[in-house]
Amino acid sequence: MTEKPNLLKASEIAAIEEFEFHHPLNPNSEVYLRSLSNIIGFERIGISIARVPPGKESFIYHAHHNEEEWIYILSGRGIAEIGNQEYEVESGDFVGFGLPQPPHHLRNPFNEDLVYLVGGEKVRFDIGVFPRQGKRGIRDGNSAYLVDDSALEDFWKSSDQ
Repeated sequence: MTEKPNLLKASEIAAIEEFEFHHPLNPNSEVYLRSLSNIIGFERIGISIARVPPGKESFIYHAHHNEEEWIYILSGRGIAEIGNQEYEVESGDFVGFGLPQPPHHLRNPFNEDLVYLVGGEKVRFDIGVFPRQGKRGIRDGNSAYLVDDSALEDFWKSSDQ
């Protein structure tokens, strides 16, 4: 078994290769991630450094049912959409989402990279709600499923018949 480090020096973090991610439901999603928690060996907490280029967006307007998450802006500026409000965020700002949480999203309409630390729980089962698309993402372990809200059927009402 390979021993995981307890300390990551800045030079080691800078050397971590970025993982490019595009949310499949958002054509303007483009975020580059460096996972700190995977290298350290965390199993219950996810922590990454994220970078969103100018004119791009992080993921998609969403809310989680079972995972709390947070964002700490390291550099650049962005627009945080939280519920029905928009807020400009910049270096030193913190945004957190407990449960229940409002839908939220982060985008970078400015002309420099938006860099932030992002973290949250790694629960085995979560439901992500994408209200503008009328869809839900259901994660069960390493598998994830996309479901149209229109296909949802109330289990309790169906079983009463």
